[in-house]
Amino acid sequence: MTTILRLPADPARITFPALLLRNAEDHPGLPALSWREGTGWTTLTWSEVRRKTAVLAAGYAALGVGRGEHVLMMMGNTPEHWLSDLALVHLGAVPVTVYGTSAPEQIAHIVRHSGARVAIVEGARELPRWEPLLDDPTAPLERLVVVDPAAAGPHRTYGSLHATGARLFSPDTFEKTWRESRATDPLTVVYTSGTTGDPKGVRLTHGMVVGNGTALDSVIEFPEHVGHICYLPFAHIAERMLGIYLPLLRAAHVYLCAEPTQVAATVRELRPHQFFGVPRVWEKLAAAVRAALAGLPEEQRRAVAAANETARAHVACRERGEEPSAELAAAYREAKEGVLDPLLALAGFDRLLWTASAAAPMPVDVVRFWAGFGLVVMDAWGLTETTGVVTINSPAAFRIGSVGKPLAGMEVRVADDGEVMVRGPFVFAGYLRGEGHGGGVDGGCDADGWFATGDIGHLDDDGFLWITDRKKELIVTSTGKNVAPALVENALKEHPLVGQALVHGDGRSYLVALLVLDPEMAPAWAAAHGIGTTPGELADHPAVRAEVDRAVEAANARLNRTEQIKKYRLLDKEWSPESGELTPSLKLRRRVIREKYADVIDGLYTG
Repeated sequence: MTTILRLPADPARITFPALLLRNAEDHPGLPALSWREGTGWTTLTWSEVRRKTAVLAAGYAALGVGRGEHVLMMMGNTPEHWLSDLALVHLGAVPVTVYGTSAPEQIAHIVRHSGARVAIVEGARELPRWEPLLDDPTAPLERLVVVDPAAAGPHRTYGSLHATGARLFSPDTFEKTWRESRATDPLTVVYTSGTTGDPKGVRLTHGMVVGNGTALDSVIEFPEHVGHICYLPFAHIAERMLGIYLPLLRAAHVYLCAEPTQVAATVRELRPHQFFGVPRVWEKLAAAVRAALAGLPEEQRRAVAAANETARAHVACRERGEEPSAELAAAYREAKEGVLDPLLALAGFDRLLWTASAAAPMPVDVVRFWAGFGLVVMDAWGLTETTGVVTINSPAAFRIGSVGKPLAGMEVRVADDGEVMVRGPFVFAGYLRGEGHGGGVDGGCDADGWFATGDIGHLDDDGFLWITDRKKELIVTSTGKNVAPALVENALKEHPLVGQALVHGDGRSYLVALLVLDPEMAPAWAAAHGIGTTPGELADHPAVRAEVDRAVEAANARLNRTEQIKKYRLLDKEWSPESGELTPSLKLRRRVIREKYADVIDGLYTG
């Protein structure tokens, strides 16, 4: 359990402005926020963060932003984004981050639905999607604030807003304004990614987020003021919790990583104590390590493999709740110090105390890969509608492949059709009604307070929850059989060459798959087998195809007849949020992929 720092009030009454004041008073000189400028890091302490927040709040107030007003933001993981979020909260306004990959029609929907008059955007890349809404009579948007002065044109710049705030700042007004906030007030609205329709707005209160954070800290041990590498979008509930709210609760240190491609380099530089990644991040990191290991001399590979087995045996004892034998403990220490830690140090992972994943079922082979280095990736589960985490594995109690046990205060049950239901203090009140419908919320829980999550799963005898797939994504074959695609896809991805997979078969008599070569492992595998083909041609190489054939056969051997893949197409171009096949949190956009590759999929059934 993490030591909770001095709380400024009863937890049920705490607001985030009160936590920022606590941090500035109790830890004024501790680092709070760092970001890259040039070749180094620029850092603000907690006292500096509060001063910046106060100035920005005055600037946004001068712009006409008031209590209860939704303000939209489309920026990367930058100090302007992070500080603006806090400044708006201190005004009693409600910050709403929009995914940077959102299409113009999604942005227009959120603008109209939220009733936002003001949006803060980063620069030239965002303006073409936002400027048309200023002249749209059906949209309430009145003003853009632009961070990049070179791209601002006629719009207000972030720098001028900050300068206005510095000129008009009144300490008395600032203190009076934030103290009017209550724990029951909205802290943010998080819009769902809209993969199956228009994005829905989920309103979360100060009290719900503080409660969720304190419940998390009751089961996880962190060093005080632990650092966090912040790289996922703030539009996602996971990074909102990990990159903004939990650091305020813990007086922790946030390192902003504006470019997700720089995450691995940032980890190597900072050697963090904690690291969170969605499953695809852990898969890509594992692929990179596998590729590096493949290049080692045979003797070293054998030594690493032996150390991996020792580490997995040690983890298995912990998983069973057993004390490792003296012999195993000694062997693990030797393997860790002599083989594993030096390898982890190359990736910056040698100081990790807590590693976690969420957002989608984690491939068990990836979890076991990292267990071979003594790292247990603690899978958690929850939704935007549940303020993030509902269940979590912890170092004291975990089951590899499960998503853990419920947090204190949360109840979980499984309906007759397998859908997971949750109830408790972190479950939202309902979806935000559009401003044209009077605000408030709709939907949410049933009469008994249970929320249907849309996930399929089961609880084991020890109280651990196991998630199979999304209810809406279940494949129903023409023979009436239900198939969880994620289960099949994870089996296919157990082979290092297969980086991504999508299974299709709804209304069909058998399943087919689209497979994508892993961009790190495929070239390494090719080099090790003397194949000199360029990466773009590997998918058509006979040796590669033969190896993928074997991978599919191996996956089918572990699946029942209905789940087995009869045909597949191997692709060489990785799916990404930019190309549209993945959500910003790196989950498959199944409808988009099926539409994009409709001819290929049809060919697998007719060819």
